[in-house]
Amino acid sequence: MAQIRRVTGARTGHAGTLDPFATGLLLVLSGTATKLASCLVGLDKRYRTEIDLTCRTSTGDPEGEVVERHAPPGEDELGKRLERLRGEIELPIPAASAVKIGGERAYRLARRGVEVEMPVRRSRVHALDVIAYTGELVTLDVLVSSGTYVRSLAIALGGHCASLRRTEVGPFSVDDAVAPKAFTAEWLLSEAHVLERVEAARAAPPT
Repeated sequence: MAQIRRVTGARTGHAGTLDPFATGLLLVLSGTATKLASCLVGLDKRYRTEIDLTCRTSTGDPEGEVVERHAPPGEDELGKRLERLRGEIELPIPAASAVKIGGERAYRLARRGVEVEMPVRRSRVHALDVIAYTGELVTLDVLVSSGTYVRSLAIALGGHCASLRRTEVGPFSVDDAVAPKAFTAEWLLSEAHVLERVEAARAAPPT
């Protein structure tokens, strides 16, 4: 965000975070627009993820240690697993997350090898569509409610996220974004325009 601060000369902040291994869209707010952060909370998010179905890791992503290896499911079995994860679901939050357990971040406990029972989070999975399946690696287009851990979906499928890219946050798409180093003032959206798009997105059904 340093480039954005240099261009605008104003304080900046971001709405939401990305896992260290993930790429994609991050909404950045500048100047008086930082007050819009609360308006952006709760927006649905879309991801493109590759899930390795041959093993689980301690973190649900490629940064963890392999804790289990197994044969991947066939297409029919994969379809059944995916179907169980569509709609309203409840899944444990990954151990390597920032959720506090007993006043301490879960990922810090995980790094020390402390095993804890992770709380369950209710989410809505609007879309969980197969883009490709090699027999070991499945590529999915995922549209979920805010706060959903795609890593939890990967774990429930029997694997881990090999890659994760956020492509949409509400009405905002990575296709319309710019890399931080290439940012110029022309990329700024007005507060009114942002609010208009957010209100329209909240009124429309997920697609």
